[in-house]
Amino acid sequence: MPELPEAEVVARQIRSRLTGARLIDAVLGRRDIVREGVGTLSWYRKTRLVSVERYGKSVALRFEKGAEARYVVAELGMTGLLLFDAVPIRHPRHVHAELIFEGSAERALRYWNPRRFGRLSLLDASGLDRYISRRFGYDPLTVSREEFAGLLSHRRGRLKSLLMHQQTVAGIGNIYANEILFRAGLHPNALANRLRPDRIDRLLRITREVLTQAIDCGGSSVRDFFAPDGTEGMYKRHHLVYGKEGEPCPNRCGETIRRLQSERSSFICVSCQGRRGPARAFRTNEEAASIKHH
Repeated sequence: MPELPEAEVVARQIRSRLTGARLIDAVLGRRDIVREGVGTLSWYRKTRLVSVERYGKSVALRFEKGAEARYVVAELGMTGLLLFDAVPIRHPRHVHAELIFEGSAERALRYWNPRRFGRLSLLDASGLDRYISRRFGYDPLTVSREEFAGLLSHRRGRLKSLLMHQQTVAGIGNIYANEILFRAGLHPNALANRLRPDRIDRLLRITREVLTQAIDCGGSSVRDFFAPDGTEGMYKRHHLVYGKEGEPCPNRCGETIRRLQSERSSFICVSCQGRRGPARAFRTNEEAASIKHH
């Protein structure tokens, strides 16, 4: 499933290639792919795309016509992709929406989603506010240290579940939660409200480092993710524990990576991520990378 880095890569590519373009047509392959606002589809024709933003794992395109603005918000879901027209597509029957532009580097943007867990929403400004408020908590790239510490101190649940709870922290899914917690030396089942202040600081710093590096690498193409231009995300080359069950711990502590089954699979080193606290934690992403490629 695309997570925050993948959604950010999508938003940046669309922003760089389509901002300022005129939307000349919007075509739906199936109307039920629109969760909300399908009756407003005709409004979008002959509008201009003025901005593209990411909210959690969703991408919002802002269109303007005169003084009025509306949004097309794409949830990527498990297998959803936003792809430019020049990118070859397997199984074209799964293209459920197409936005056709003029005056831009790309002729069209297509929403491809075979399993249809994601949806599109056509919203005005108040609708977008409601969409964001009911779905997303703090963004981990911009949340303050005080806000982040407050989130942890007021919740008694398990740390990994908290990081993945979208109404609390928006955008982190199973892949990045595993990578963040390993680098921070924290057990996924540790209680969030029992972290010491220094571990909270380290967790926030490493969260931002991992997400930022993943964005710079184009995201993680583990199964189905491709950027709008068809490129794969290369951060999977930097994964230390996700999908590494049975492999030696990258810390060379003598243990192997194990898989825990809970709400989502957790990949851990029981030595480096002991519940009583980390036996070893990476100081920086560069340190993690140097150990991985030693």
